[in-house]
Amino acid sequence: MLKSVGAAVGNAAAQLVGARRPDAPELSERLARDAQRRRQLKTALVLLLVFAVVVTAYSAVFHALMAREDRSYSWATSIYWTLTTMTTLGFGDITFTSDAGRIFSVVVLLSGSALLLVLLPFVFIQFLFLPWMAERERRRTPRRVAAGMSGHLILTATGPVEEALIERARNADVPYVVIVEDPVEAGRMHDEGRSVILGAFDDPDTYRRANVEQAALVVATRSDAANTNIAFTVQEIAPMVGVAASANSSASVEILEIAGADHVVQLGQILGTAMAARTLGLAGRSRVIGELAGLLIAEAGIGGTDLVGQTLAQAQLRARVGIGIIGVWNRGVFEVATADTVLTPSTILLLAGTEEQLAAYDALYATGGDAAHHKIIIGGGRVGRSAAAAFASEGISCTIIEKLADRRRPGVHYVIGDAAERSVLEAAGIDEATAIIVTTHDDDENVYLTRYCRGLRPDVRLVSRARLDRNVSTLYRAGADAVLSYAATGSAAIWNFFRGEETLLVSEGLNVFRSPIPRQLVGKSLAEAHLYRRTGCNVVAIERDGVVQGNPDPQAPLPADGELVLVATDAAEAKFSQLYPHTRTRLRRHR
Repeated sequence: MLKSVGAAVGNAAAQLVGARRPDAPELSERLARDAQRRRQLKTALVLLLVFAVVVTAYSAVFHALMAREDRSYSWATSIYWTLTTMTTLGFGDITFTSDAGRIFSVVVLLSGSALLLVLLPFVFIQFLFLPWMAERERRRTPRRVAAGMSGHLILTATGPVEEALIERARNADVPYVVIVEDPVEAGRMHDEGRSVILGAFDDPDTYRRANVEQAALVVATRSDAANTNIAFTVQEIAPMVGVAASANSSASVEILEIAGADHVVQLGQILGTAMAARTLGLAGRSRVIGELAGLLIAEAGIGGTDLVGQTLAQAQLRARVGIGIIGVWNRGVFEVATADTVLTPSTILLLAGTEEQLAAYDALYATGGDAAHHKIIIGGGRVGRSAAAAFASEGISCTIIEKLADRRRPGVHYVIGDAAERSVLEAAGIDEATAIIVTTHDDDENVYLTRYCRGLRPDVRLVSRARLDRNVSTLYRAGADAVLSYAATGSAAIWNFFRGEETLLVSEGLNVFRSPIPRQLVGKSLAEAHLYRRTGCNVVAIERDGVVQGNPDPQAPLPADGELVLVATDAAEAKFSQLYPHTRTRLRRHR
């Protein structure tokens, strides 16, 4: 009986404490601010003590010098003279007659100017003005999401991947919120129009204030240890909400899954594999780079085939093998396929079709296999090693150029040295290589190496990595045939998991995506819809009842229960979403 009463009292006390706990700043933030205030107070007390010692010392010297001039003043008067002299007021009612006294007055005047006119304003700014500004920034940033927010993304970090996810969410009209720990950064992002809340990523209260129980997905893209903490925290609060996490180490994948992550992406591995895929299919043979809505998306180089010099109208690929032609790549420039498109030796076809259709294409135009071709990878980090593993799985030889010898791994041929040196590239086999992948983490170096390799081998297939979006166009101008980045590949992998495989990244800034047929277009034909003219999106196929129809009839009316499969640049996809804002809204994923 006593135990039950005690338990009831304990529960009631716990509930009372929980109810009285303030909902504003979290405990960790409050402790950090208290510690900062204690440090500021300690510094202020030290400065005050120094000031008091200086005033006392100067007052004592004042007494001694006045005694040498046969004059005597009280301690109150000596402090009064010291302060008026240090502050440069100098009323002139008390002055020295000796040279020593006058020199001492100058010393007090100069030191007082340095102490009071410099140090005190600094103290004011450091301990009054800046804390006030920081508190103002902290308080103006939202600490919780709007009431009733649901089906939203919760991002736990800020960076290129998160920026790409935010852009995708905006284009698709999906709500989101970013958890930011730094008040200054949170205020800046809030001023820029981003949806943010201030809080610690490892604090359960932060996720409660982000309405995690009604969220569609939590995205953990910090370090492996921090992502594990996030997964555990979300699992405890909202076990039915999905968590997508990134992993730098292969060993962390299983740990993150045990912690509660539903989907773990290794960005380096994804990027390396994707870059390797962009170098295959150069011998006339199609190479699948992804699948969307049951439709295989493939690339095929036409160099060495009898397609060179023909237009697409003359090639009649649709009629001969039933394959869909999405567009063509020419030295990194993508063009939507038209009847007048001329095929050159450097043209890469972007195809859409079934396995049978791709096999029929290969039977007509394949001139050899990729296994006989040699590839060069510049950079032996995670991305470069993943690309080498992708080549090894295809039985393709490759050489990694790496500056640091301790990055060497067994099973791959390495050349240790600087790829900017021609002798190093020759040792790696640049004269025989059919493709080069540039994977360093420095965009400036990637631009330089891309331009250098393109100058040495104008006919080679060049795939480069970009860290920042602003350098993508520069890399294309430098000679890259394809450019990929962490931001694009990582955000695409996470977005595909969130939206149920409805987007496929073809290259930086170019996506194949699917969307329910807009109600404004139901009953109209593709010829009447003018989607390409209005949005820049090109229709690849139409999906209905699980059946994908490639090369759709442009005169057939569009069904109300169907979906479009489209190819578009980022700008065109955004324009499509703006023109048909409610079309791409889907049921959000939950665990």
